[in-house]
Amino acid sequence: MAAPSPGPHEVLAPSPEAGCRAATSTSGRRGLLWRLRDKQARRGLFEIGPGHELHQLTCMMQAGLWAATQVSMDHPPTGPPTEEDFSEVLTQVHEGFELGTLAGPAFAWLRHSLGLAEEDYQAALGPGGPYLQFLSTSKSKASFFLSHDQRFFLKTQRRREVRALLAHLPRYVQHLQRHPHSLLARLLGVHSLRVARGKKEFFIIMLSVFYPAGRISERYDIKGCEVSRWVEPAPEGSPLVLVLKDLNFQGKTIDLGPQRSWLLHQMELDTAFLRELNVLDYSLLMAFQHLHEDERGSLLFRTVRSVRGVQSPEEPGSQNRRLLPDSPNALHILDGPEQRYFLGLVDLATVYGLRKRLEHLWKTLRYPGRTFSTVSPARYARRLCQWVEAHTE
Repeated sequence: MAAPSPGPHEVLAPSPEAGCRAATSTSGRRGLLWRLRDKQARRGLFEIGPGHELHQLTCMMQAGLWAATQVSMDHPPTGPPTEEDFSEVLTQVHEGFELGTLAGPAFAWLRHSLGLAEEDYQAALGPGGPYLQFLSTSKSKASFFLSHDQRFFLKTQRRREVRALLAHLPRYVQHLQRHPHSLLARLLGVHSLRVARGKKEFFIIMLSVFYPAGRISERYDIKGCEVSRWVEPAPEGSPLVLVLKDLNFQGKTIDLGPQRSWLLHQMELDTAFLRELNVLDYSLLMAFQHLHEDERGSLLFRTVRSVRGVQSPEEPGSQNRRLLPDSPNALHILDGPEQRYFLGLVDLATVYGLRKRLEHLWKTLRYPGRTFSTVSPARYARRLCQWVEAHTE
């Protein structure tokens, strides 16, 4: 990754104490019924409180993100990001750690374009409540967190993955402008954390695809292949929330009715973009939620809204818009006749380089005649689109 043109700079971070006091005050006014509902909604998730091995780390992340968001609140974006915005690195020095914000102005503009208020973003990711942890079925060594309201998802990333994300960021933003209803996960921030002169660790923040999660009954991570794509379901009555995989989905279908054609077209648009970036190994996250009787068969029960994009002159008619329910993170929500589906393409940072080419060769020898995730970006995109077409009606 090339060195950022304006050069990284350090500032002494503002204190998040005021934000903590505000959040604590709000928390104190919450009623017993709200707390009981909140506890039920967190079924299968674990609060990272005092005594948890990750508590100190997440406290640093919260304090650092509170201060980082304050910078974007004090200097709001005035227009689309510039080349300098994409390469800016801001390091804020806290007591005992440093938090870096990479391409901060570009992500602030992206959050603004989604209608996300910085005050809400700061309140959810700051010290107002503990982060939540869940047991991931991913084979990576990454750590996964949710903000206390479950709207935002945080994931640790390798340095090479962060480099790929930042290298692709200008084209990613352009794609979202052209296709504002894209299925791509909405990336909201990339940060580094260094504790006491130690090694830098990186993490990303994005909108959670599975939100609001209160009535979700099943969750899946789909790659369109079969090797290592089975998860042992949780025992009946278990509080665990597991994300299942391709082989768990056998015999099931996604019933979208008239919205099926929209999904197939958007999958083609988004996977073509990822193929152009030479990216593979991404997943289609999917969850089911049964619609209530008064929600079925009509759009009248909800306030419909949309988002605006920029029509590309070289791609006439490329917009693929749809009706959005008036709910948070609505871009990831698609309603069929009987069920609501949460859908999003995630893990967009794996490039098909030498490492993956060698892995492809090894898996070809190891799993003859079977389908696995490490294939060329063109084949990966085609196969995932074919999976969606075969499993929808």
